[in-house]
Amino acid sequence: MEGGCACGEVRYRLGSPPLFVHCCHCLNCQRQTGSAFVINVLIERGRVESLGREPERVPVPRTPSTKRQQVYRCARCKTAVWSTFTRKDVLFVRAGTLDDPSAVEPDVHIFTRSKVPWLVLPESTPAFATYYDTRKLWPPQSLERLEELRSA
Repeated sequence: MEGGCACGEVRYRLGSPPLFVHCCHCLNCQRQTGSAFVINVLIERGRVESLGREPERVPVPRTPSTKRQQVYRCARCKTAVWSTFTRKDVLFVRAGTLDDPSAVEPDVHIFTRSKVPWLVLPESTPAFATYYDTRKLWPPQSLERLEELRSA
């Protein structure tokens, strides 16, 4: 899968399937994207190949829920391409920046306590008022990849 920013200066290729895909309904994601939610493709930084300019880290206004978040944007068009949170080696790639955003579907809906009331979530996808236990939800292959990161 490949993607990039709106102007095309930042381009990237995902070198493997994602670890997991979040659909986040928190108020911060709503505010940052101007939308009802954001879909983030979680993947190791080392599995994202740059095909153009590197995005620049842009400070995020600090709140209790964003104190560790860093957003990476195109320097020219300011499109948010990915974020990091606690771990700097796992990127939260914005699925909307993929050339084919329909190539991924959420594995989980998180922070549904602030979900907009008119959005009906599919019953087939796990949903949590806040966050979830990674070890209980992620597939074994993704947990193995995460463990490799911790060991490195």
